[in-house]
Amino acid sequence: MTQLSAPPVSLLDMYDGDAVLPLYTAEVTVTGGEAKHGRSSGRAVSDDGALDLALRLPKALGGPGGGANPEQLFAAGYGACFHGALTLVAMKRRIKLPADLSIKVAVTFGRDPSDGLFLLEADLEVALPGVLPAQASALIEETERICPYAKMTRQGIGAKVRCI
Repeated sequence: MTQLSAPPVSLLDMYDGDAVLPLYTAEVTVTGGEAKHGRSSGRAVSDDGALDLALRLPKALGGPGGGANPEQLFAAGYGACFHGALTLVAMKRRIKLPADLSIKVAVTFGRDPSDGLFLLEADLEVALPGVLPAQASALIEETERICPYAKMTRQGIGAKVRCI
C-alpha cells in the first residue's frame, strides 16, 4: 500500500505567468437516474472511478434523502481544500497543528433576495485547539488567501457552459 503524505510546501511557491497554469482537472459526469433529474435521482461518477455516488434531493427540500446532494459535495470539497491549505501554511511557518484540527463547513441553499432565484452561502468553523488565538487568526487569514475554494467564494469562478 502506498504511504499517504501531505503535498510539498513548494505548492505555495508563487507562479508568475500570464495565463492559468493547470495542475489537475477533475472530471465528473452526472446523469439523471430514475426521475431523470440529476439532483433528485442522479448519479455522479468521476472519470477515474474514485467517485461513484447516488445523488438525492434532501428531505429538507421535499426529497427522500438517502444520497449525497450538491451542497454536501461542495462543503466536503471546500473543507478538504481549506484543511489542506491550512496544513501547508502551518508547515511553511513551522507551526505544529493539533491532531484534532477540524474544519466544519455549512453550505446553505436558499433564495436570493436580489433576484428571487437561488444562492449558496458557506460558513466555515476552524477548530485549532491549543493554538493561540492570534496565531490561529494569522494562519486562517493566510489560508483564506491561498485556498482556491475561499478565493472562489470571494471572487467567483471562471466557468464555460456549452452544448456538445
